[in-house]
Amino acid sequence: MRPVDEAGRWAGPRFCPRPGCRMFAPHGSGATVQGMSSSSHPHSHPHPHPHSHRGSGLSDEARAVHAAAIPIDLHADTTKLMSRGYDFYQRHDPPWPVRSFFGHVDLPRMREGNHRAQFFGMWTFPKPERGCTEDVHRQIDALEATIARGDSAMVLCRSADDVRTAKERGQVAALLGIEGGQALGRGTSEQVIERLTTFARRGVRYLGLLHFSQNALGYPQQGWGRDHEKGLTPIGCEVVDACRRSGVLVDLAHINHRGFFEVVERRPGPLFVTHTGVLGVQRHWRNIDDDQIHAVAESGGVVGVIFAPRYLGQDGIEGVVAHLSYLVRVAGEDHVGIGSDWDGAVRPPKGLESPAKLPHLTEALLRAGFSATTVHKILGENVLRVLSSAPPMQFV
Repeated sequence: MRPVDEAGRWAGPRFCPRPGCRMFAPHGSGATVQGMSSSSHPHSHPHPHPHSHRGSGLSDEARAVHAAAIPIDLHADTTKLMSRGYDFYQRHDPPWPVRSFFGHVDLPRMREGNHRAQFFGMWTFPKPERGCTEDVHRQIDALEATIARGDSAMVLCRSADDVRTAKERGQVAALLGIEGGQALGRGTSEQVIERLTTFARRGVRYLGLLHFSQNALGYPQQGWGRDHEKGLTPIGCEVVDACRRSGVLVDLAHINHRGFFEVVERRPGPLFVTHTGVLGVQRHWRNIDDDQIHAVAESGGVVGVIFAPRYLGQDGIEGVVAHLSYLVRVAGEDHVGIGSDWDGAVRPPKGLESPAKLPHLTEALLRAGFSATTVHKILGENVLRVLSSAPPMQFV
């Protein structure tokens, strides 16, 4: 999600989808997005024919490699849209300029691209901060309601085994993450940690400590309240420690440099940077440096490459491949993943406008010289390994 620019000003579109708006009417229909129409059944969009990508420029090798993969995207913001009535079971084709920012992820296009699992990064507006906790619960409620309407087309997953089982059953796996510690609110450390535990009980698997504003946990790399001289707050330190006890992975996207390494020193387990670029390819404040990459790798974690031209430095799949390739060289092939930021007010690069286009990333990685095994790791196996090594807390 990119709501502010380098100066801290709002830089996204001048609107936010509202219940009942027509921006996301399903492709080919005149329906609004509030609720599901009688034709909005998940099985109205069956699994794609195994040769559905013929004539699309994909090689037989790429089709076979991609079909055998379990692609897992570490970050998309679609639950915010769901909480405003977005029909996940319909294929969307929003008008320009909306399509540059939202309407990227839905079940038909996930199936078309063999996109097996999606982490939904639940973001909240930090101004005012009050109400952020309730907003995340609304997003979880919306996802659960969407799953309940879907006749087992999608399932909420918490573990690697859950994701693999979902694939075997032909289901899409939904996983939960939080973007921004403002979701935990203010108060005593006990109150903040209790909110974290409540989210963990509901299935949240990662917590992004910062977004684009200072909060009770620390300071952002860019945005409101940034302060590069400060790191984690005392409550932030306690929350990081509590994450490990609660089975919640820590996401270091958006946090400032000092805070980043203060988290590393606390050793909360495998670390995620769910959606980012790398400074070794593109000089941009949003991207991370080699020391940060090494720290994530040494923790056993994964860095997910964002699908955003401004951070990649190129507008195309080749930009994503360049950042993935750099990460493989610096961190090793076991610590690299994808974190699109679809539906996050970020324009995707040409050729990766939706999950339907993921097979083309597989093609590009193979053409860049990566083996099928490495491609599978990048697409999802590395994330599955992290989920296996840091299982969710079992709550009674």
